[in-house]
Amino acid sequence: MYYKRNIDKQLSEWATMDDHKPLLLRGARQVGKSTAVRELSKKFEFFVEINFEKEPRYKDLFKEDLDVRRIVPQIAVLSGTPIIEGKTLLFLDEIQECPQAIMALRFFREDTPQLHVIAAGSLLEFALNELPTYGVGRIHSMFMYPMTFDEFAVASGHQMLIDARNEATVAKPLSELLHKKLIDLLRSYMLVGGMPEVVATWVNTHDYVMCQRIQDDIVFAYEDDFPKYKKNVDPVLLRHTLRSAAVQTTKKFIYSRVGTDYKGVEVKKAVQLLVLAGILHPVTHTDANGLPFGSEADSSYQKMLLLDTGLMLRLLNMSLGDISDLTAQILTASAADLVNKGPVAEALVGLEMLHNLSPNIRHELYYWTRNSRNSQAEVDYITNYKQTVIPIEVKADRQGGMKSLWAFMRDKGLRYAVRCSLENFGEFDVADNQEDSMVRHVWTCPLYAVKCLPNIMSAIESR
Repeated sequence: MYYKRNIDKQLSEWATMDDHKPLLLRGARQVGKSTAVRELSKKFEFFVEINFEKEPRYKDLFKEDLDVRRIVPQIAVLSGTPIIEGKTLLFLDEIQECPQAIMALRFFREDTPQLHVIAAGSLLEFALNELPTYGVGRIHSMFMYPMTFDEFAVASGHQMLIDARNEATVAKPLSELLHKKLIDLLRSYMLVGGMPEVVATWVNTHDYVMCQRIQDDIVFAYEDDFPKYKKNVDPVLLRHTLRSAAVQTTKKFIYSRVGTDYKGVEVKKAVQLLVLAGILHPVTHTDANGLPFGSEADSSYQKMLLLDTGLMLRLLNMSLGDISDLTAQILTASAADLVNKGPVAEALVGLEMLHNLSPNIRHELYYWTRNSRNSQAEVDYITNYKQTVIPIEVKADRQGGMKSLWAFMRDKGLRYAVRCSLENFGEFDVADNQEDSMVRHVWTCPLYAVKCLPNIMSAIESR
């Protein structure tokens, strides 16, 4: 059974464009790229799928030259399927196994402009980095991630619950019954995560143990790929780095904590490779005095998020041993304990922010920190709404624990902020009399509604 993905809409739009470019579908292994393409293929009369890893004979077609007028008819003969512009979807999977095919993508654009071509691969980013050029400007990229909370909820049969949430506002929050139901669903999502195979297992069995077995298999598959990353990077170091990233999630990533046997420059390279593979997502410090945030970013201060909360928990189990207490906390703890203790809630907010953005460009995450000796402060995430800087804190409630947020808002002269928590939709004002007389406004966004952040922040326009 196919579970709907957010990217389906963008893929369909690409397929109907008169002036479409060959498409590179990019993302980590097992996030559902191939399955999404096969679903899209139902809109075409013919579908040709080539997997260069399973069918290496197709590589020979690209060795002589990159003349796609010659190559396409030969693919049609080998596959036994007509390849007709406007009627056929040609899918080149695991294309990193054939760099010449990557180089040929630009010529599909030039010589067969009406043919629909999609390329994907589990280690595609490494191949792209090693090519001198692959037709930038003639190829369009989309980035794919694990399933979001909304996708998980719909796959689990809760479309009407998501529809009700989407109708809620800070002025008209959800009923307590629906609010609690969404919290329960969110607890499951934290443990199951969004890897499609794991979600399918959950939908069919509702068995966390079976889901964990699939998650372990995915982790081991990632680690089995490590020797393919770079010949001069120790796969053992990559494994240690991955597991340390799980332990250090939502904290500044410290290279020395990976292991005393490795130099900082070696660990840094391992981190960069895991980021390139889409397994880790950096959250970079920015001074956040204005936009773009990247102009004031400091990459020496970064937090690392695992691509999926379910995989993060499995890696924590592999690194720390039994984490049954943490698992029980996710399933049964009070709102305050679930949000304020452990890294899962903060990681989930960052991943939901990233995964719900447009797939057509690569996005970055930012946070703010101040580490002066007598004045330490940190704001979990920094975003913007129509050129207005918006800080986001992941907290259980308004009492205590928000000193960093107030300090940041004073420093930057900001009026608006968001608190992500397990509260219902809401808002409140705080009169700040310490250093100025500004009334600061905070919106509360439930953890299950991170996708709704743009709608919540749009209230700026009416204030």
